[in-house]
Amino acid sequence: MQPAMETLTFLVLLIAASATAAAAAGSKDRCHSGDKAALLAIKAALGNPYHFASWTPDTSCCDWYDVDCDPTTGRVIGLSVFQDANLTGAIPDAIAGLVHLQNLMFHHLPGISGPIPPAIAKLSNLSQLTISNTAVSGPVPSFLAALTKLTLLDLSFNSLTGSIPASLGAIPNLSGINLSRNRLTGGIPAGFLSKSADQIYLWLSHNNLTGSIPGEFAGANFAHLDLSRNALAGDASGLFGRGKELQYLDLSRNAFSFDLTGVELPEQLDVLDVSHNAIYGGIPAGVANLTNLQLFNVSYNRLCGPVPTGGNLGRFDAYSYQHNKCLCGAPLANACNLPPACAVGVHRHTSGRRHRGRVRRRGEQIDLFARGKHVQQMDQLILLDVSHNAIYGGVPAEVAIFNVSYNRLCAKVPTGGNMARFDTYSC
Repeated sequence: MQPAMETLTFLVLLIAASATAAAAAGSKDRCHSGDKAALLAIKAALGNPYHFASWTPDTSCCDWYDVDCDPTTGRVIGLSVFQDANLTGAIPDAIAGLVHLQNLMFHHLPGISGPIPPAIAKLSNLSQLTISNTAVSGPVPSFLAALTKLTLLDLSFNSLTGSIPASLGAIPNLSGINLSRNRLTGGIPAGFLSKSADQIYLWLSHNNLTGSIPGEFAGANFAHLDLSRNALAGDASGLFGRGKELQYLDLSRNAFSFDLTGVELPEQLDVLDVSHNAIYGGIPAGVANLTNLQLFNVSYNRLCGPVPTGGNLGRFDAYSYQHNKCLCGAPLANACNLPPACAVGVHRHTSGRRHRGRVRRRGEQIDLFARGKHVQQMDQLILLDVSHNAIYGGVPAEVAIFNVSYNRLCAKVPTGGNMARFDTYSC
C-alpha cells in the first residue's frame, strides 16, 4: 500500500510541475507572433542597433525594451523609442504590422530622418502619436486624418515644411496638437479644431505662419494656446473673454494689432505673453484680479496709460512693460504725471486761452515744417504724438512727450532741450 501512495504522490507532483512549466512557457510566449515579426522587421530596417539588444526571437516581445503589451491579450499596444543619438534611418514601414498599437513615440532621436511614412495611417487604433526632436522632414501628411481615434499629435522640433492640413482639425477626438519648432508656412486653416468639445491644447510656435487667426478660434475651448514667433497679424482679441477656460496664452513676436483696453481676461489665466506685437490701448485693470498669474509680458507694443497695480502684479518688473508708447507708473521709471492721452496736444490759440484738443488726425497729410501752419502756432505744446500718419516735412522741437514715428518726415532731428530724452522709437 505504501509504495502505491508514494507512486501517486510522485505523479501528482509531476503533473503540477508540468502545469507550472506550461504556464511559464505560456507567459514567456504571450507576445503575438505577428507583433514580434513586425518589431523584428523594425529592428532590421534600422540596422539592428544596440538600442534593441533585448529584441531577440527567443524571448517574449512583451519583455522587450520600449515595448508595452496589453496584459490580457498580449498584443503590443505601445512602442516608445527615445533618447538615442545612435539610431539612424527613416521610420520603417514595418510599423504598420503593429495593428493594435495605441501609443507610438519616436522622441529625441536626431538621427531619424526622412518623411513621415504612409504606413502610420494604417494604425487605426492609435490614440497618441509623437514624432518629436528628430530630423524628420517633408510635409505634415494629410493622411494622418485617417487616424480617427487620435487624441494627441506631437510633431514638434522637426524639419517639417509646407502648410497645416485642414483635415487634421477634423479628427473628432483630437484635442492636443503640437507642431511647434518646424518650418511650416501659410495660414492656420479656417475652422481648425473648432468642433472639438474637449479642452484644446494647441502649440504652433516657432514657424513661419502668416495671415490672421481663424474667426472660429473665438468660440473654441482653448486651455493652452501658443502662437508665438510667427508672422501672424490682425485682431486676436476674440481669444480673450470672461468665463473661458484659457490658462496659457502666448502670442508674442507676431504682428497682432488690436485694442487691449476693453479686453476681458479669462479668470484662470496663469501665463499671458503678448510682447513684440503692435497692440495698442491700455492695460486692462482686471489683470490685477488674476490670482493664478505667473507670467505677464506686454513689452514692445504701443500701449499707453498707467500700469495697473495690486494682485500678483507686484512680482513683475519693468521688463514686462518696457518699450511701449507711453505706459507709465511703477515699475517703470516714468511716473504718470501727465494726462494719459497719448494723442492729445495742449496749445495756445490766438485768443490766448489754453485749449486741449487732438493733434493726431489719422491718415491726414500735414506739413509740420512750413511756417504759419497750425502746428507751428502751438507755442505751449507739451505733448505731441502724430505717429502712423502720412505727415511730411520737418519736426518742431519744444515738446515733453514726442512721437513722430511711421510718417514721411525727412529733415534733421532737432537737438537740445528735452529732445535728448527721446530714443529712436520716437522717430
